[in-house]
Amino acid sequence: MTIFEKIQDLEQVNLFSKHDQIVNGIIDSIDMRILEKGNQLPSVNQMVSELGFARKTIVKAYTELKDRGIIESKKRLGYFVSNSDTEQTVKIALVLYAFHPFQEQFYNSFRAALGDSVELDIFFHHNNITIFESILDKISNQYGMYVIAPITSPSSKKLLQGIPSHKLLLVDRLFDLGIDYSFVAQRFEIPAYAALEELLPAIQRFNHFTLFFKQKSDYPNGILTAFERFCKNHNIHHSIEKEYRPQNIKKDTAYFTINDSELWELLKDAKDQNLKIGKDIGILSHNDSTIKEIISGGITTFSTDFKKMATEAASFIRDREVKQIIIPSKLVRRQSL
Repeated sequence: MTIFEKIQDLEQVNLFSKHDQIVNGIIDSIDMRILEKGNQLPSVNQMVSELGFARKTIVKAYTELKDRGIIESKKRLGYFVSNSDTEQTVKIALVLYAFHPFQEQFYNSFRAALGDSVELDIFFHHNNITIFESILDKISNQYGMYVIAPITSPSSKKLLQGIPSHKLLLVDRLFDLGIDYSFVAQRFEIPAYAALEELLPAIQRFNHFTLFFKQKSDYPNGILTAFERFCKNHNIHHSIEKEYRPQNIKKDTAYFTINDSELWELLKDAKDQNLKIGKDIGILSHNDSTIKEIISGGITTFSTDFKKMATEAASFIRDREVKQIIIPSKLVRRQSL
């Protein structure tokens, strides 16, 4: 039996439109091993010739199967079977900054909330616009849905607006593409300043306040702005360092870290020099995790709820409705500050 015969057999199903016939005929052909992974599908012209269906009907059916990750299109070659799992409902591209612990938390929660009926591919751009452009070019028109942590630049805005708004969700960083585009994001400057204000008495117990902030990285600029404004408003003796250099820890200093690797170095040096966390030095860390809750008596953190962000992102995939949500950030007070 051929794929054309499978499609024509479904004419007997009264509730099936011609679109449904094509989609289910191809799925049945894969399930019955008439088509296997890697096999090429008939071209649109062949389908028109054999079935007599309108071209737009065939293109629409192929697009649905492509969105579900069951078939793929290759430039100038045609359509091919890409997945023998015909029960999946959508193929999703997830584009993040890097696999930091908090983004791993987002991924795990997102994956769990989606269930087993999706195919999820993950990419990392490392805040590099060249890599970002390359990823978007590679995945263009290959996925049913796109969940992307954006680089906020004019060139990336144009790239992102090339994706249909109903297929795109921006996560983590707030980047306004217009009223038709969805986002589930966090803010940085206002909540970071509010957290520092709440910590003011604790910070004032130390002689100096240091932020480690690497420019031209994925560090949020809003945190830098909030830190500078807070220190100026309260006459806090402070400094901004590009990175923490091991064995340069100083007593009577409060530290604000964004990169977890620097946090671990700080804690190691504090232990080596017998400095007591929360008394001899203070530590505030961006983005919470289980280990920060238990290590060194607990590390004070300023963080958004990445599990909440992930569940909201998953609901966008399911509902396909415009969603514009800011996930609030909060301060979690522990022994370190």
